[in-house]
Amino acid sequence: MASSRRRFLQTTAAIGAGVFVGKNRSFGEDSKSPNEKVQYACIGIGGKGDSDSKDAAAHGTIVAFCDVDSDRREARIKVPGFEAAQRFADYREMLDKLGDKIDAVTVSTPDHHHAPAAAMAMKMGKACFCQKPLTHTVWEARKLAKIAEEKKLATQMGNQGTSEPALRKAAALLKKDFIGAIKEVHVITNRPVWAQGGPRPPKAEVPKNLDWDLWLGPAPERDYGPGYHPFAWRGWWDFGTGALGDMACHTFNLPFAGVGLANPTSIQAWTTGHNRDSYPQKSKIRFEFKKGDNIVPVWWYDGGNKPDYQPMLGDYKFKGNSGAIIVGEKYTLYSAGDYGGEFVVLDKGKPVDLPDVEWEKSPGHFTEFHETILGKRASAMSNFANYAGPLTETILLGNLAVFAAAEGESPKIEWNAEKLEAVGHPELQKIVNKEYRGQWGAPLA
Repeated sequence: MASSRRRFLQTTAAIGAGVFVGKNRSFGEDSKSPNEKVQYACIGIGGKGDSDSKDAAAHGTIVAFCDVDSDRREARIKVPGFEAAQRFADYREMLDKLGDKIDAVTVSTPDHHHAPAAAMAMKMGKACFCQKPLTHTVWEARKLAKIAEEKKLATQMGNQGTSEPALRKAAALLKKDFIGAIKEVHVITNRPVWAQGGPRPPKAEVPKNLDWDLWLGPAPERDYGPGYHPFAWRGWWDFGTGALGDMACHTFNLPFAGVGLANPTSIQAWTTGHNRDSYPQKSKIRFEFKKGDNIVPVWWYDGGNKPDYQPMLGDYKFKGNSGAIIVGEKYTLYSAGDYGGEFVVLDKGKPVDLPDVEWEKSPGHFTEFHETILGKRASAMSNFANYAGPLTETILLGNLAVFAAAEGESPKIEWNAEKLEAVGHPELQKIVNKEYRGQWGAPLA
């Protein structure tokens, strides 16, 4: 029974060679066999893990979940759909113990655990839904994309805006060159909304509900202190990816989808300074991308930094404190907010009528992933191999320049994408590909 079930799920999880490309399968669409109900295990159930695990429960059966916080584990067994699930503190133990009982995992942990957890599950043949950013480092993003491609697994990153109708329509217009050749791109966020740029918190007693050693996992050992768990870990180099990693998989997503911004030729950053332990309070990053014979500059702003909107938007007002502006030779496309949920095309500040354009409607972000497991679609859009891996890799390159800008400004760093190398800057290799504590990095070997 276990062997037959495993063959079924491995067959139906195979994906095509690209986004929305590949042979569709209908295995299981009309069958009532209980063995065709996807069995999920959830790695991390706090923060985004709360909604990710509930999405999994709404689509399949939760057979297990794990979290380093015992209070979360005890609370979760009272939630409908989780009562019969086995619970663990350590995802390695969960995956080792349950084996073929798991068909797919959700990974919703601090960033430094994403790649080890996802790689372990994927190498066991499990489909994987992983929160953004896909990984903690550039090398890890390349590695997970390779594993997903080689194992032919259903995958999806948790940048939910990818499934927004407005984002998909805007991306389709950009691909049709509706706004003309791209001249420049500006991406703005209100992050960080947590403290960063300062010293470590004072040592404190570890709360009884928290397994601090498991929380650290692959990261170097350090004393527990208030300000890491459960939210502000984002501001520390050992655990998070700062404002850029936290939000660019959302806010940078539309330019990536529509313009194909991957593998920049160079990056440079300006910051308020930092100690290379905590991210800076503010940063501005310039990426350069080669598009044909042209160089397209892409600017990232966080911590209150922002561009001069008037030359790009005219009298049209920038809404809120985040969004993306894509300037073309003919028009400017402006998407307000973080997720690409709305956009307007402007001609000298005035909205223009939009032509009809074909784009594929999503059934829902998690549903895309689930349907890929069942063979009802070739792949989810934000699959690791063709989308989420390259997107995450591109975004996290900005942090190489941020790390180099500890004193305020980095040099212009040339990037060799094939070799995953910052040319002439060997000191940045530890940001490209980090060391892991103990055996935590074994799944990525």
